[in-house]
Amino acid sequence: MSNDNLSATTELIVRDFDLEPQEATLTEEELLRLLSDVVAEMIERRLEFLLSLMYRLDVDEKKVHFALSPFCEEPANIALARLILERQKQRAFTKQYYKQEDLGDLEGLEF
Repeated sequence: MSNDNLSATTELIVRDFDLEPQEATLTEEELLRLLSDVVAEMIERRLEFLLSLMYRLDVDEKKVHFALSPFCEEPANIALARLILERQKQRAFTKQYYKQEDLGDLEGLEF
């Protein structure tokens, strides 16, 4: 992942999970570890909120159910963190690749 995309992904995760902004640039592995810790705490204390957040982030529901099932080889917090990280990477790429044009002056177009 490029540094720009990693930085944008980190910003999305920090914002969506209400984390302290990171002073140093995290590697993807460090970001996954941080997110796994946050997800573990949310599983313990705020599972419904976590599931709601996963829905708002548009993480595939079938993958979430599998990550929480006993059939998943990874612990649930790591599996969910991976899903979140992958989704946020997609969102960051999309935001960078499809930048919105400045629409200029929209005065007079009120409804």
